[in-house]
Amino acid sequence: MQGKFLTIEGAEGVGKTTNIDFIRQYLTSAGIDFIATREPGGTPLAEKIRELLLDAKQTAVSADTELLMMFAARAQHLAEKILPALEKGQWVICDRFTDATYAYQGGGRGIDTQRIAQLETWVQGSLRPDLTLLLDVPVELGLERAGNRSEPDRFEREKIDFFQRVRACYLERAAQEPQRFRVVDAARDLIEVQARIKQVLDEVIGA
Repeated sequence: MQGKFLTIEGAEGVGKTTNIDFIRQYLTSAGIDFIATREPGGTPLAEKIRELLLDAKQTAVSADTELLMMFAARAQHLAEKILPALEKGQWVICDRFTDATYAYQGGGRGIDTQRIAQLETWVQGSLRPDLTLLLDVPVELGLERAGNRSEPDRFEREKIDFFQRVRACYLERAAQEPQRFRVVDAARDLIEVQARIKQVLDEVIGA
């Protein structure tokens, strides 16, 4: 039996780590066999690529190089981890996936979405997430939260208009694919946010 592929998306400071922990606890209590992973990363090679992508000292990375590195990491992640898990019937919970590439490299960097779509088809074939939870907060709030968390990485050093474009792209994609996306207002109290996530997961498990 094929497993389900769930992705968690959102820009900086939306609370992905906290809420992915909640999802893990929910699935464990429901007796669902799953793995949790992240992008870029998820495998030893892809994690090495992640280090380069996030390294704040790498100031001369071109947008095209960044895009190709993202998909190189994704190709390895799919081959080594995601596809084998789904084929075994496990659920896969992934912290960001290709929607993040559309948002950051497409919306943020301005790369034509058709070029991203070509790479998406090449690397993924017909695979798309079964469900995408988009955690959404106003950009200013997200950056404030992220700034209190740790030293900013290469992406977090971008200016606010970059993140405005990222958020707008995420919301546009959610509007285009309402059957896959569920937008969660992550600016609300954590209890409310997780109640909404639980409602969505209840629907998926009951489907």
